[in-house]
Amino acid sequence: MVFQIILLIMLAYVVGFIYMGLYRNITARIQGRYGPTIYQTFFDSIKLFSKKQSVCYGWMFYLGPVIMATGAILTLILVPVFSDSDFLRSVTSQGNLFVLLYLMVLGPLGNALAVGTGGNPFGVMGVVRGLTRLIGLELPFYIAIVGLIIAANSSDIVHIIDMQKIDGLNIINHPLLFIAAMVSMVGFFGESPFDIPGAPQEVYSGPRTEFSGKFLALLMSQGSIFAFAKLVLIVDLFLGGADSLLMLVLKTLAIFVSIIFIGIVYGRYKVEQAVDFLMKLPTLIAILGLARVVWLG
Repeated sequence: MVFQIILLIMLAYVVGFIYMGLYRNITARIQGRYGPTIYQTFFDSIKLFSKKQSVCYGWMFYLGPVIMATGAILTLILVPVFSDSDFLRSVTSQGNLFVLLYLMVLGPLGNALAVGTGGNPFGVMGVVRGLTRLIGLELPFYIAIVGLIIAANSSDIVHIIDMQKIDGLNIINHPLLFIAAMVSMVGFFGESPFDIPGAPQEVYSGPRTEFSGKFLALLMSQGSIFAFAKLVLIVDLFLGGADSLLMLVLKTLAIFVSIIFIGIVYGRYKVEQAVDFLMKLPTLIAILGLARVVWLG
């Protein structure tokens, strides 16, 4: 099991960084630029691991990125990667959606603890914006998750995947829940129009302002691993999981490219605009999807 967990982390690390590089490349091409190669972000992370942190604000400043990485890795190993194989399944049979929802909060918690220690106004501003936005992001996503749990009569992700093989994909059976979850997922990825916490033109990269060297590399790494885990989670919950590496890449790539194009089309919301939007439209869609599950099954 230890070997499978290590292999899974390596897979998430590489694929996550390739997707991040793909995001930079596609965005640049649409904006009329060449942009970096899809491997550049991966190479940047490796280079940063060889550099030293330029400033230090105490042990909590270092512990924050560790907490974030721990949350990302724990989330990853509890999400089934292949639906019809024990390979890379890790300890998914022991986890469920309620556990994952708790673990997903570790990232913002570690971020706030570390950045608050540094006291940089740009970083603190980014954290405040991020936590405020998080309230709006979680509401429609959690309602969508509750709807899926009720529909499957279980919080076990493996069971939800198996139910889709019998009853059909949840993206078709519960489209409203999928739409609500996808809107939240755009924000969880930090893409426009919900990218206000790290807006470099306004708050100088937001929460990451004071990080450099190994700890910036750790933040980048946990971000790529967490991104991969969230993509696989959406595939498991709404697209019936994946039975091979090729199918996993195709399904996660389809979701990720959709997120990219949403971010390119829409401009950045202000904090109050983002929360107002999230509390209204996607939350209403999620409630309607939940009501449909409760009343119609």
